[in-house]
Amino acid sequence: MDSSPQADAHRTNALPPAPRIAVAGVSGYAGGELARLLLRHPYLHDAAPIFLGRAGEAESALLEDLHPHLAAPGNSRANEVHPFTWDRILDSGIEVLFLATPHEQSREWVPDALKHGVKVIDLSGAWRLQHPSNRSIYKLKDADPDLAAKLQAEAVYGCPELHRDQIKHARLVANPGCYATSNILALAPLLQAGLVDVDHGIICDSKSGVSGAGKAPTAKTHFMYAADNLSTYAVFGHRHTGELLEQLHLTTDQIQFTPHLLPIPRGILSTIYVRLKAHTEAVAITQVFQDFYRNSPMVRLHPTPRLPEIQHVVRTSFCDLGFALAPDGKRLILVSCLDNLLKGAASQAVQNMNLMCGWNEEEGLL
Repeated sequence: MDSSPQADAHRTNALPPAPRIAVAGVSGYAGGELARLLLRHPYLHDAAPIFLGRAGEAESALLEDLHPHLAAPGNSRANEVHPFTWDRILDSGIEVLFLATPHEQSREWVPDALKHGVKVIDLSGAWRLQHPSNRSIYKLKDADPDLAAKLQAEAVYGCPELHRDQIKHARLVANPGCYATSNILALAPLLQAGLVDVDHGIICDSKSGVSGAGKAPTAKTHFMYAADNLSTYAVFGHRHTGELLEQLHLTTDQIQFTPHLLPIPRGILSTIYVRLKAHTEAVAITQVFQDFYRNSPMVRLHPTPRLPEIQHVVRTSFCDLGFALAPDGKRLILVSCLDNLLKGAASQAVQNMNLMCGWNEEEGLL
């Protein structure tokens, strides 16, 4: 056996072995992006993920038929999407299960997954909210309410920039909503620093591409409605509002979030209006953001006065942040941009997996 110092150092720095991964609900937009990222992940080359359908999808399919852009050179189609069964998960030795499934399905499947020793990263809203009043918007029903309450208390909100240490040791990670991610990442540094006059009120004006509504078509997401249009929806009632309240420790009197539908496929731009407690210089605000995100590789800070734009983040795993400060030093506008299918969903889920596996959180995302 080689006992050279170089070999000993290599063993000391060896990465944890890659777990067996499965993705359920791969047929949707976020599920397709998740499959793309995992297939190209540098630590999963020797352990390709298993792809599974949603409940009720009884037929096997090929991933490349569902998402033709994932076909290999020569149009090779090698990744089968199997019907979801617990026997398949257990027989395959799955250790981490991504759920890109409807909220109700995730709420039903998570207790069984954890019972079998399978960790879960859930992309739905089923486990994001700790307070029943906030969670009630999903109208979830639990077969075992007491068990669900215990698991809900255990669930970690999967925002690496806020909960990195808890995610590393979690069994159940609730991936944040896309709108919530864009607004939370913009506001968290300033709120933690105590700079914001929260009682004056915070306004979050967010605009998203159509893919944020999911793959199933609706009257308001088909081309004839969305094209050449800009519309407001879910005023005073969007389901991501609860995430802002809980993660930023605000009340409904202190923040107003209003979403809009843009006539583009993907991307989110949030313009956030805040008033500061006292006159503040731009350099001090810049320092707050730099300190907060010093070890956050998936957040990019724009030097003032440059502001983020959707075209610069679409199809990337970054959240871009920038701000403009009024001459009075008290009125501040924040701008946050991200791709709703990536940093707002799939790539944030991969960030969480990386942390749970002991890898650098940016692996497979740059």
